[in-house]
Amino acid sequence: MTQPFRLPHFYLPYPARLNPRLEEARAHSAAWARGMGMLEGSGVWEQADLDAHDYGLLCAYTHPDCDGPALSLITDWYVWVFFFDDHFLERFKRTRDRAGGRAHLDRLPLFMPLDPAAPVPEPENPVEAGLADLWARTVPSMSRDWRTRFAAATEHLLNESLWELSNIGEGRIANPVEYIEMRRKVGGAPWSAGLVEYATAEVPARVAGTRPLRVLTETFADAVHLRNDLFSYQREVEDEGELSNGVLVLETFFGCTTQQAADTVNDILTSRLHQFEHTALTEVPALAAERGLTPGEAASVTAYTKGLQDWQSGGHEWHMRSSRYMNEGAASARGPLDLGGAALSGPVPLFRAGLGRSGAGVGALLAGAAADRLRAHTHVPYQKVGPSLLPDFDMPFEVRLNPGLDGARRRLLPWARRTGILGEGVWDEDRLDAADLPLCAAGLDPDGTPEALDLGARWLTWGTYGDDYYPLVFGRRRDLAAARLCTERLSACMPVEDGEQPLLPADAMERGLTGLWRDTTAGMGRDARRRLRASVEAMTAAWLWELSDQLQNRVPDPVDYLEMRRATFGSELTMSLCRAGHGPAVPPEVYRSGPVRSLEHAAMDYAMLVNDVFSYQKEIEYEGEIHNGVLVVQHFFGCDYPAALGVVHDLMTQRIGQFQHVAEHELPALYEDLGLPARARGVLDGYVDQLRNWMAGILNWHRHVRRYRADHLARRAHGFLPDRAPAPPAWRPEPVVL
Repeated sequence: MTQPFRLPHFYLPYPARLNPRLEEARAHSAAWARGMGMLEGSGVWEQADLDAHDYGLLCAYTHPDCDGPALSLITDWYVWVFFFDDHFLERFKRTRDRAGGRAHLDRLPLFMPLDPAAPVPEPENPVEAGLADLWARTVPSMSRDWRTRFAAATEHLLNESLWELSNIGEGRIANPVEYIEMRRKVGGAPWSAGLVEYATAEVPARVAGTRPLRVLTETFADAVHLRNDLFSYQREVEDEGELSNGVLVLETFFGCTTQQAADTVNDILTSRLHQFEHTALTEVPALAAERGLTPGEAASVTAYTKGLQDWQSGGHEWHMRSSRYMNEGAASARGPLDLGGAALSGPVPLFRAGLGRSGAGVGALLAGAAADRLRAHTHVPYQKVGPSLLPDFDMPFEVRLNPGLDGARRRLLPWARRTGILGEGVWDEDRLDAADLPLCAAGLDPDGTPEALDLGARWLTWGTYGDDYYPLVFGRRRDLAAARLCTERLSACMPVEDGEQPLLPADAMERGLTGLWRDTTAGMGRDARRRLRASVEAMTAAWLWELSDQLQNRVPDPVDYLEMRRATFGSELTMSLCRAGHGPAVPPEVYRSGPVRSLEHAAMDYAMLVNDVFSYQKEIEYEGEIHNGVLVVQHFFGCDYPAALGVVHDLMTQRIGQFQHVAEHELPALYEDLGLPARARGVLDGYVDQLRNWMAGILNWHRHVRRYRADHLARRAHGFLPDRAPAPPAWRPEPVVL
């Protein structure tokens, strides 16, 4: 069969190495698969299939340093996961049996108890038998924290099959950004990362959830998944009818050729590897110093990082040799080829003519890799982009405004003056009036009391002011240390324990937060205060992340951006305030459930992308900002402003559809699954209404305020580099003594 495209030249900075215990693993996995009933008689595999796929070779390449028993166990895990994938294909994907697939998936977590001594059901098929055996052999040597993380990764991996089956049933191909996000969440690479820990060293629990370790795992995952998409396109798309493939997603959405889409997927893959390296060499060492890791803990993180690197190189080598994948010509694409006088320079376009880098020589490849690495850091600020383009927004929910809006507007100005927000050179009365945050609060809380409306308007004002304050005060001075100290001081303004006194405020940011905290938490219990404080700290920590990117002039990738933007936009804070009055009627685990988080994230993403669309000219042309979803898509996919806006608008539309689907179908099922009483169901139904108001109110606010209009921006063009230098904080960081 003719290949649909030529494989590109892959960025492979680390040589693949082969574990000398390969034959031991091959023999063991073959006997194990037969014992679990996966071969003759299974209706899925024969011995010849297992031999041709050669999962022993995969694991020997991806785990080159572990001992024989560990390699055999890891190989068994990979035999199991690929058998599960093919078994699910035959039983449920080809037959479009979503109900049967759901029932099959629902039983599998029962075979992964956190307590190794807990009983498990009797296996009913080879998938269940294999999982029960592997779990019992693996978890005794790992901590409970690892078991929890690995069980969650395994469930996500299994649920990918249902997500793919849903897309096949709907005939739907995902939006490019949605695809990368969902592939990361439900793809197999986070699961593989857990086995890397088993083979190398377990990541210390106190840093396992930190941003640098999360970025390492997620960039590893992106690269693994995108590489697999390139090699498996022919099998998945042409043979199995899969719709979850990055090459197919790009060629469909952008209307390009398959070859152009494949080259672009490879560019994205390379970008993710560069981000992995940047994080490993800069953020991880800083984290070790900041958290005071012991030498042993630091060595474990280093071993894990190296294990992820080995997996990338070894996984690529196996893809080029396995009969499971399209790999004709892959080996020759790696060798040095004649450059023919051409040179690679400048940014990489979305769709390049010809065959990408497969025809470039070594020198050009090195130059191209350097250009790719620098691409995220080469944005030129303050480019003239003209008025923001506004698409036809899909908003099915009615806007209702609180009748106390005019009173809230009158009362906000005196509050802003008392806190000092208008006296530090960042905002003045015109800027406060142009933002009109009471209008936003009135849409978010149309039925609230005047006191609640005032409190909402003040929180929005303080958060919007802080979002402007950090880049102007700390960004212009390139003073990340002072920004970190400011963030720590803001946390001290929010006491959680009874009797704990807040920090004595020294500037407008601290005065505003201290008052808001006092007024909001009066009557709150300690757990509610702790959750609210965590939501504020998530927002201020995200401001630091934005500032760090600003100092590096680094445009983030779309998935990282979406996840962090939910925090910088204050979404968690707003939703925490919405949930504050729900009390014990709704158990906390309900808010942590998949459907509720999916509902919240859909609302968050829609609202923050609305902001990015309206604020594009303000941020790109007048403020030199790099944290804008439209710009992020432009850089990541190498496309122009209108094309990037199309991606963002499509993603917004998908998020609204996702919100409605969850509210109408998944929440009622959740109510039944958890046996929620009528009162809890009523509270959650009210929460859904609050989120509808939230999205409709935010869109309405953007449509009516002067803050984003071209005429206002032109009049205040010099005001965005403030009329006078912003006042420095009233406190000073202590000098560092060396």
